[in-house]
Amino acid sequence: MSFKNTVLIGLLLFVPISIAAEFLHWGSLVIFISAGLAIVPLAAWMGTATEEIAIVVGPSLGGFLNATFGNATELIIALVALRAGLVSVVKASITGSIIGNLLLVMGLSMFLGGLKYKEQTFQSVVARVNASSMNLAVIAILLPTALHISSKSIDEPTLQRLSVAVAIVLIAVYGLTLLFSMRTHTYLYDVGMAQQEEPVSEALLTSERPKHSVNVRFWVVVLLGCTLSVAVESELLVNTLEAATARLGLTALFTGVILLPIVGNAAEHATAVTVAMKNKMDLSVSVAVGSSMQIALFVAPVLVIAGWLMGQPMDLDFNPFELVAVVVAVLIANSISSDGRSNWLEGILLLAAYAVLALAFYFYPVAEGMR
Repeated sequence: MSFKNTVLIGLLLFVPISIAAEFLHWGSLVIFISAGLAIVPLAAWMGTATEEIAIVVGPSLGGFLNATFGNATELIIALVALRAGLVSVVKASITGSIIGNLLLVMGLSMFLGGLKYKEQTFQSVVARVNASSMNLAVIAILLPTALHISSKSIDEPTLQRLSVAVAIVLIAVYGLTLLFSMRTHTYLYDVGMAQQEEPVSEALLTSERPKHSVNVRFWVVVLLGCTLSVAVESELLVNTLEAATARLGLTALFTGVILLPIVGNAAEHATAVTVAMKNKMDLSVSVAVGSSMQIALFVAPVLVIAGWLMGQPMDLDFNPFELVAVVVAVLIANSISSDGRSNWLEGILLLAAYAVLALAFYFYPVAEGMR
């Protein structure tokens, strides 16, 4: 058993610990920390189950499943927080997920991969396509915020209607990006996939594929069980968020931007870094940038529509400082990834940008952090 799997199995112990902490009233801080740690392995097993099912159902449906469940953990946490009325925390988690994937994950991947290999390459065409999609997402967030700042007379219902309309456009674009990558322009992604499959021996292929076909029902049960468990743990996490972060001396803004995205995406982050150290930067960049794109074009719009249906004022009018952070992350990530090459110094630049933003969010005034 690999070290990663050993750690994940060990972290599963926090599932019963968090539930016991809730029923035995061990305090908000213990519940918050144990629930956060419990979500990490559950998210990892959700990802594994999705990948196993995807191998059996074929590339098209498998790609759709991976795209749908890629950020399921973050979506579940955000929906629970939205239902609890923590709209500002939800917006902060969207911001944090985007900058975390573009700066922290891609930075770690390029840095650690660059230490082992002098220079690594990946598909620049795919990177440019993803960059264009992220630019659209920035525009979609920028315009409602700019409208609110420039026109003080605009009311909340109008902003929400505008946000719902923009959300529908973004979801449509997301659907078209799936069509582009899985149907009309699959050849752009074939090189990366071929590189991923090269080290796999014929014996492994023949021994693993039948096992996958036999275990489909098992993995479906695992996926459903983990999804339900993540929902339960998210409820515990969100219910204790404000009290626990206050005891830790952290603002809700810092928690939403930094802590929650790391908890929800820890397993995916580890995967991106691991494959980069195996010189598979195509896959690593795909995980990091693809996850950010999914958050911006799918998760955020779904949350806007869900907020509208729930009667919660969820819109795309973000804190201006959060918007600046997203723009900075997208600009530097697009600049570094545009040439299809990476090294350890570029990884350091991305990590430094993330560190600076994290420090800025940490020192951001409490009174202004959540508006």
